[in-house]
Amino acid sequence: MSSLSSVAQPLTGTIRLLRPSELPQFREHLLRLDDLSRRDRFNGPTSDSFVSSYAERSFHNGALVIGYVENGQVLGAAELHERPEDRLPTGEIAFSVERALQHRGLGGLLFERLIESARAFGYERLLVTTHPQNQAMKRLARKFNATLRFEDGETVGIIELEPTPSLPARPGVGMFGRYLAA
Repeated sequence: MSSLSSVAQPLTGTIRLLRPSELPQFREHLLRLDDLSRRDRFNGPTSDSFVSSYAERSFHNGALVIGYVENGQVLGAAELHERPEDRLPTGEIAFSVERALQHRGLGGLLFERLIESARAFGYERLLVTTHPQNQAMKRLARKFNATLRFEDGETVGIIELEPTPSLPARPGVGMFGRYLAA
């Protein structure tokens, strides 16, 4: 049976925040990426030792990692890394989906969850960087209203986030709810 006639199986996993204890599963996911997917994720060729070190740094430096988890394996991930050096609260984002699950909408689902999380953390903008040939990432970034430009040999996208709406004020109820009203 050719791959053109086979029907993709439905996604059966969950998209959720990865716990610190799931660092090994995240690392294994990144190491399983085929050469092209790894190049797309890291904007160039990388060694296994670089990828392992990167996964460790991500978890130890406070990155938010959202994973697509199926049968205990991380098969896709979206990362949010804070850029404290930027004037506005900015997060740099990255995505990886294993080859067998690509082109099935998983990147878009991860992107939606990542934007939701970035807003909850108070980020005002997101930065995505990719190599100019990564058409899938550029399409995905545009889908989420990224402004793309070519800079220093890379495609750089900026996504301006709408702030999370404030809670409506309730007369007589302070930060601690009813306890202050009594």
